Amino acid sequence: METTQRGKRVALLGNPNVGKSSIFNQLTGLRQKVGNFPGVTVDKKTGTSILPSGQKIEIVDFPGTYSLYPTSLDERVVLNVLSNPNNQDYPDAVVYVADVTSLERHLLLLTQLRDLNLPVVLVINMIDLAKEQGITVDIPYLKKKLGVEIVCTDAREGTGILDLKTTIENLLQELAVTTKDDNTFVSHYPSLKNKAQEQIQARLGIKNAYLAQLTAHHYKNLPHLSKSDVQLVDEICQEASFPRIKYQIDETMARYDEFQPIVKNAIKEEPNPNISFSDRLDQILTHPILGTGIFFLFLFLMFQAIFSWASYPMDLIEEGFASLTVFTKNTLPSGLLNDLITDGLLAGLGGVLVFIPQIAILFFFISIMEEVGYMARAVYLSDRLMQKFGLNGRSLIALLSGGACAIPAIMSTRTISNWKERLITIMVTPLISCSARIPVYTLLVAFVVPATSKIWIFNTQGIVIMGLYLLGVVAALGSAWVLKKIIKTQESAYLMLEMPDYKVPYWKNIVFVVYEKVKAFALEAGQIIIVISIVLWALASYGPEGKFEQAESQAIELAEQHHLDEQATQDLISSKKLEVSYAGILGKVIEPTIRPLGFDWKIGISLISSFAAREVFVGTMATIYSVGSAGDDERTVFDKMAKDVNPITGEKVYSRASSMALLIFYVFAMQCMATLAVVKRETKSWKWPIVQTLYMFVLAYGGAFIAYNIF
Repeated sequence: METTQRGKRVALLGNPNVGKSSIFNQLTGLRQKVGNFPGVTVDKKTGTSILPSGQKIEIVDFPGTYSLYPTSLDERVVLNVLSNPNNQDYPDAVVYVADVTSLERHLLLLTQLRDLNLPVVLVINMIDLAKEQGITVDIPYLKKKLGVEIVCTDAREGTGILDLKTTIENLLQELAVTTKDDNTFVSHYPSLKNKAQEQIQARLGIKNAYLAQLTAHHYKNLPHLSKSDVQLVDEICQEASFPRIKYQIDETMARYDEFQPIVKNAIKEEPNPNISFSDRLDQILTHPILGTGIFFLFLFLMFQAIFSWASYPMDLIEEGFASLTVFTKNTLPSGLLNDLITDGLLAGLGGVLVFIPQIAILFFFISIMEEVGYMARAVYLSDRLMQKFGLNGRSLIALLSGGACAIPAIMSTRTISNWKERLITIMVTPLISCSARIPVYTLLVAFVVPATSKIWIFNTQGIVIMGLYLLGVVAALGSAWVLKKIIKTQESAYLMLEMPDYKVPYWKNIVFVVYEKVKAFALEAGQIIIVISIVLWALASYGPEGKFEQAESQAIELAEQHHLDEQATQDLISSKKLEVSYAGILGKVIEPTIRPLGFDWKIGISLISSFAAREVFVGTMATIYSVGSAGDDERTVFDKMAKDVNPITGEKVYSRASSMALLIFYVFAMQCMATLAVVKRETKSWKWPIVQTLYMFVLAYGGAFIAYNIF
């Protein structure tokens, strides 16, 4: 069993919605990092916890799962790790989190862990809710019958966390002295013995009986088994006529028969004739009409908040970058390095990082929905509608998450067991406007609707942005309906979902989520933007030999003819040089293709560069207009774009029509290489990413063309 330099490895396991994230945050604090489990794109949260003695241990937060018989990819990750003791993530011990208000439903996986001979600490969480609901638990009795150490916690307030750390420390110390091999719960029942299981133990050298049973059931999908091992197990199972499904059912029923009486005797609940608070709320929030209206009202308020609350910090960030640019330009010696930093790096970064407040607010609202338990209701409420479009109620989680980022949203579809519904969800999720489009929308919507415009008390720009999001939703549902008719499958569709009780949000969890998401945006987008800004600056600052001199001479001649002042002359020279630069040449090549949409060659450059990441559009514009202007470093990218005119028609480049066309293009277009990579990985084929890119481009081009001619 492998351990890390940090010490022992402890797994955090449990069903969904039991408070695992709160326990994880309490144990690890800020000592966290997010990666992926080996071979898959499933998120792996790890953190360091310091025990009372000062010992450091690694905590691995596994995806929520109901049992070791997975119905989704997230659950399969848990099985893959625990079925292979040589796996690099295999734990030395397990902290198993269960909700005291639903304890019976949460013990199935616990008993399976016991039969794998894993040392377990059972955390009975949410004891505050137990007190409110008149629930008492006989901990000594439960501890004796289940054969595990038990700690009661209220993770939201931090109650019991010190006791949990002490219990983990004691358990690890016991492991250092002796290794128990009798930690079984029900696998010793004669009715669950099987010839295949015994032969697999003997032939593969598996000591644990229950692990051999899991191998017999899952051997075709266990990545650690070699081809020869798979063939061997297959022969054993066929020879023994191993009844996989019947065996799973018998095992599950045997476990419930064992622990149901234990829970019944251990938990006493005072009779309450009144309807619970959660049930009363559900009568309103899950009502087909009223509940749907409340959900859309919530989304409306969220978009208003994004524009109202974020405006002040955005102004400060924008002013800060403008001042930093002027200071840097005046401090550094004139030359190549000065131009690279001010016109390349600072212009590109400033154009994107200014939108951090809006992204933080978006994740703040999504986290609140998760924390209070409302997300599960939204899934339930939407299931009937989603089924009509070939989707699943769980698709709502992906579609809502797509409002933050398409990549984790597509990864979240692993919770959808039906292959067709999962594939359709993957194919349409990028149509949901993600947070990376917020910078683009915010910049361009100002050319369509004035910032001071209001409808009653509501900001008109916020209403337009919500309209763009709703347009993406309509496009996603319409595309899903078409794909439903095209993709065929024999699988039946169903939704199995546990409704957690409503809770006051745990603000520390929300802060962690917002911090991690903003950090990821700033670092990942920042890295891309730095590279692209440098490349664009170079392409915009250099051109074929002699072209710059020729462009300067033409600009001076035009300036003299039109009697331009010194500042206007310098602007004209910079603009003409940009037009003959390598960036200008690239833009000119694609300009005929995009001219019917009202786009010029500068926009063409941004469309190409933003394929790396949508938010790069703003950074690209900031870089282009910084290189293509002179003496106006304090002006924002919006101000510079607003001044740009078409030299042929004399009309503004960013007219209402062209800006609306560009907005529509970004609503529909697939412009994120990382998303395509994830789609390829999740579907295990290049077929679906290619189909996805093509149909979204057709939607984008057609929609932009219609918008340009209407507006």
